[in-house]
Amino acid sequence: MTMELTWPQILSWRLRRQFVAAADGPDAVSVARRLCGVQAQVASSAQLAVAVRSARPDPGEIDRALWSDRALVKTWLMRGTLHLVPADELAGLCAALSTLRFWEKGSWQRGHGVTAAEIEAVIEAVPEALKGAPLTREELVDAIVALTGDAHLREALTSGWGALLKPLSRLGELCYGPPREGKVTFTAPRSWVPGWPGELPGQEEAGVRVLRAFLGAHGPATPEMFDAWLFGGVARKAVLKAWVKGLAPELVEVRADDGTTLYALAEHADELAATRPSQEVHLLPGFDQFILGAPRTLAPLVPPPLKPKVSRQAGWISPVVVHEGRVAGVWEAKNGVIALDLAAPVPQDALDRALSRMRSLLGPA
Repeated sequence: MTMELTWPQILSWRLRRQFVAAADGPDAVSVARRLCGVQAQVASSAQLAVAVRSARPDPGEIDRALWSDRALVKTWLMRGTLHLVPADELAGLCAALSTLRFWEKGSWQRGHGVTAAEIEAVIEAVPEALKGAPLTREELVDAIVALTGDAHLREALTSGWGALLKPLSRLGELCYGPPREGKVTFTAPRSWVPGWPGELPGQEEAGVRVLRAFLGAHGPATPEMFDAWLFGGVARKAVLKAWVKGLAPELVEVRADDGTTLYALAEHADELAATRPSQEVHLLPGFDQFILGAPRTLAPLVPPPLKPKVSRQAGWISPVVVHEGRVAGVWEAKNGVIALDLAAPVPQDALDRALSRMRSLLGPA
């Protein structure tokens, strides 16, 4: 049996599932868990993404969860970008992501000026280097060079966006540690994360679990949408197919009003069918999961004329105004003033409420 749903219904359901509609997220860890992680490439955007979904926004909550409670972890995960994820879900995410070993490709190695042997040397050296206290990036580079005896690695490890450290994050060997004197530090999940397993879970088991969680926040969706969110659209097809097959007993097929065939969790079918299109207006920050959980080519979410304003150069994702579950424009805060760039009419009363909430979250200029 195939369910028939409209995109306004689907997007309205996502708004509610992602704690946007009611702003009723109980805490930062619960928000990150429901969203399958919060992108943290821009720390202020991650803070706002949690705050806009929270029943009781707390500016210090994320730092406490990261560095005191160790209930959140910060590291490179989905699409190779920094994320905040619940500490007890990190091992499974690493297991799923490690099915794509991009660092073994010759083109990747040539692009970063290293050889296959040098990459393997780094992968062997980092766990040894991080056996003790968290290290700053400079200290970690010094330790890797000392352990490998390869001075050439210093330049490769200190340039770019930590590209040579990203394989270690996927392998569950590296995550962010507490800042020290304003500097980032790195540590090993095995010594930092409470209850870290002796080994990563099986890849297929982990992949099915991640797919289930994704559909619970960003569904209904296609396997290709899941792939775009997790791997950037370059998953091994056999791996993806196996995960979908493994979750198949829990899935229902959905046909959207544009003819797209999607999958949803069967446990959400009745709720989805009963969902009415949203009439609300919401302001969401840059790099928000409501946008990142769907391809930027999804026209029911991002109208094609707006795509260049939402998805900008260098992977920058703008803050958006959402009306009826669809992007109606973008916004930015300048000197304490929120400037709107709307491409579609938005009800003024609803917009005023959204603006008032965002101003309260942004605080004084």
